[in-house]
Amino acid sequence: MHRFYCPDIAETLTLGEEDSKHCVKVLRMAEGDTIEVVDGNGMLYTCRITMALPKRCAVAVADKQHQPPHWPHRIVLGIAPTKNLDRIEWLVEKCVEMGVDRIIPLRCHNSERTVLKTERLKKIMVSAMKQSLKATLPRLDELTPIEQVLAEPLEGTRCIAYCDAMLPRDQRQSLTTAYEPGNDVVVLIGPEGDFSPEEVQAAREAGYVPVTLGESRLRTETAGMMAVAAIHTLIEVRNDNK
Repeated sequence: MHRFYCPDIAETLTLGEEDSKHCVKVLRMAEGDTIEVVDGNGMLYTCRITMALPKRCAVAVADKQHQPPHWPHRIVLGIAPTKNLDRIEWLVEKCVEMGVDRIIPLRCHNSERTVLKTERLKKIMVSAMKQSLKATLPRLDELTPIEQVLAEPLEGTRCIAYCDAMLPRDQRQSLTTAYEPGNDVVVLIGPEGDFSPEEVQAAREAGYVPVTLGESRLRTETAGMMAVAAIHTLIEVRNDNK
């Protein structure tokens, strides 16, 4: 069944113009056809089309159900956007497909990208949410200075991942050791030039655990995806062992 996104579908009973066009002109759906609509807040609506116009596709709700995320605790990824925008777009798509609650683009001392337009990223997130059959749209922050993120009282296990040999490595542990399934988790990934020593020190003072993602030196977007995938794996293993 085709799935669409409309944050206020319960009030308007009408798809947005872009989804209306896709539904009626591209998919050639007609009055009486059944579609699914998600509101991005965890609700899934089964709807019947009552008016099929390219700019205004109206529906009647036949059924609704709460479809919460399949992972039990919040996953927050803070990551410095790459210079190549395609790579961060790829990361955002894959993280939404796997499952994440919030993505915070970080502005760091070594960031090569200091401006980030989030409109296209949000569209990619909506598409990934629908494609992966989720009903909750993750939160995407605007580009945020890392100092501001460190000052935010985020809950759960908080980790900062880095690989630069010049950065403190004495207390660094693997992410799989640092994260205890059952907690919310925040993972920070630095830019292509890694975090600065001052940023790592500030993170440690704010309660972030220094972690490694393995022996390989990873691209920023690879590190972000690996971190999210590792957390999901740990959660699933813990659930399987219950």
